[in-house]
Amino acid sequence: MKAIHHQSSRQQPGLGLYVRRQADGWIRYLWEQAFFLLLGWIPTVAGIGIRSLLYRVILKMDGWAAIEDDVRLRFANHIRLGHGVYLDHGTYLHACPGGIVIGRNTIIMHGAVLHVYNFRELPHAGIHIGCDSLVGEYTVIRGQGGVAIGDRVYTSPFTQILAVNHVFDDPARPFIEQGITAEGIVIEDDVWIGAGAIITDGVTVGKGAVVAAGAVVTGDVAAHTVVAGIPARVIRQIKNSTSADGEQ
Repeated sequence: MKAIHHQSSRQQPGLGLYVRRQADGWIRYLWEQAFFLLLGWIPTVAGIGIRSLLYRVILKMDGWAAIEDDVRLRFANHIRLGHGVYLDHGTYLHACPGGIVIGRNTIIMHGAVLHVYNFRELPHAGIHIGCDSLVGEYTVIRGQGGVAIGDRVYTSPFTQILAVNHVFDDPARPFIEQGITAEGIVIEDDVWIGAGAIITDGVTVGKGAVVAAGAVVTGDVAAHTVVAGIPARVIRQIKNSTSADGEQ
């Protein structure tokens, strides 16, 4: 049985609600925005060096990370970057409580969006990416149910990894009043995800698997398999190939 998380009482829009969607309160919001205003726009390696030194005041940084200009960070105190992480121009990290952790030497490419979006206080929300991975251009990762991505995982451009789904079982009620499911997504080590692929909530992609471009993955993917199609199906196994003389 899937756990259903219901919408909390609807909040009226306003300045206070806006700030609660950006930071852990007014003081923290003003503190982080001051850094972005003063330092976030500086281009070239000069800006990267300054941000690598000074942004560690507002977020957690293990070693040195390269953050380009025009990178948007929200709930920065819930973001942890490993040594050698690179955040390209136009990336957007919105951590919320639950947080975003990016392992060493991982690259987040231009226009990628990592959004925990945990405004329902879900217990497993968060995004954790391992080491030596790459998040491709304009990839979207939504972490309400929790997204765990292993080491050496590459996503191609326009991939979507969405650990949330709406409930729409009651035709008499608007779907926005029926709650959501947020089971989480696990992508194990050494996975390659092709351009435009979609990984839906509740899925585990096994070690060494390949998801073909444009595939929609709605069920678990076994290790060392290639899946393709809508919905995705196994098209072949990945096996060692050995030549006649015994060399691989």
